[in-house]
Amino acid sequence: MIIRSRPLSFTTARAGAVFALAATAAVLSACSSSDTTSAPVPAPDPGTGHLHGLGVDPADNSVYAAGHLGVFRLTGGKAVRIADHYQDTMGFTITGPRTFLASGHPSPTDPKATSPHLGLIRSTDAGKTWTTLSAQGTADFHSLQCAGTTLYGYDSQSAQLWASTDDGRTWQRRSKAAITDLAATDSDPERLWATTDSGLQRSTDGGRTFQPVPGAQDLAAIDRPTSTLLIALATDGRVLTSPDGTTFTEHGHLPHGAKPTVLTAVNTTRLLAADDADTVYESKDGGRTWNVLHRSQPESEGH
Repeated sequence: MIIRSRPLSFTTARAGAVFALAATAAVLSACSSSDTTSAPVPAPDPGTGHLHGLGVDPADNSVYAAGHLGVFRLTGGKAVRIADHYQDTMGFTITGPRTFLASGHPSPTDPKATSPHLGLIRSTDAGKTWTTLSAQGTADFHSLQCAGTTLYGYDSQSAQLWASTDDGRTWQRRSKAAITDLAATDSDPERLWATTDSGLQRSTDGGRTFQPVPGAQDLAAIDRPTSTLLIALATDGRVLTSPDGTTFTEHGHLPHGAKPTVLTAVNTTRLLAADDADTVYESKDGGRTWNVLHRSQPESEGH
């Protein structure tokens, strides 16, 4: 569900976020020094940054987006930052009502940050507060996928798939592969799909080994809402479904030639997607038609 990400170092991400926050502070300082009788004029919010994850909170059906500059609730065409957090959220998934899992890098203004890597963190209040579960300072999960009692995470630091059977508290390290997205289901947790730099690959042993899928489409993102259906976005924006990953049926296309980066299948008909311009789309008919939920503003386009 997460995602083909554009490469971005921690140093670059921190520098970009620091610049945005520093610019806000500079505007406030300039306002106060030039006219002490006027209320400070807030600088524009820097926006989401490049998006890496999308999900729906079953508690209230709200749509959330995770990006380089925090976690956001999408409402009324706007992206509302949660609790003023600016953490660089690389991996993101919603696992239950108000329960989120994430990974990435701390906010550049977080005085408690001791490492560039968050490891696995969890929120049980829809992103308002977070606690560390494991791998702080070690792992930077760019993809997180729940499948029954197994949690899979692709760690960009070790270039390795990790698996946990105790809700992410401890991990087993499994195969190495350049994975950009993962897909699995609760009913079939050992069968795992991965988009990679070398094409679609499949595992039948929980990611211990992967085999390439011959003749598979060139995919940007995948998800698996049921054990019998794989939903994918091709790199050209086509929406595809497949029962086994070998033969695909086209069901639609993202609008305006959008180049997909993120896909989340809430179910077989409700899909969420983001493109490389960080526009968020929603389909309620399995990808045949799409509506724009949020369009990135100029302030958030400097990834």
